[in-house]
Amino acid sequence: MARGSLWAAGRLLVAAGAVVWLGGQGKPSGAVHHVAMKAVAYEPKRVVARVGDTIEWANDDVVAHTATAKGSFDVNVLPQRRGRASMTTPGTFAYICRYHPNMRAEILVEP
Repeated sequence: MARGSLWAAGRLLVAAGAVVWLGGQGKPSGAVHHVAMKAVAYEPKRVVARVGDTIEWANDDVVAHTATAKGSFDVNVLPQRRGRASMTTPGTFAYICRYHPNMRAEILVEP
């Protein structure tokens, strides 16, 4: 192998090692909590999560819905699709569907 090729191969190995190191065992990601949007309602109506967790809404209806907590998150979910929001602040977050305000639920986010 030529000297230039060895140098290039060495750089490639160092770069690959950096990618493995950076993507390796870091801080574990939070849990994912699932909420169904079905029959113009959220299920479950209350989720207890921790900071760093993700809420995933699955819209099983034939119309669009949102999960909207004023000042916190606003997730629009088309029919037969999913939407997500990461919980970054502790507290209790009541949310509604902007299209169907009778849809109500809450998320309690613990530290």
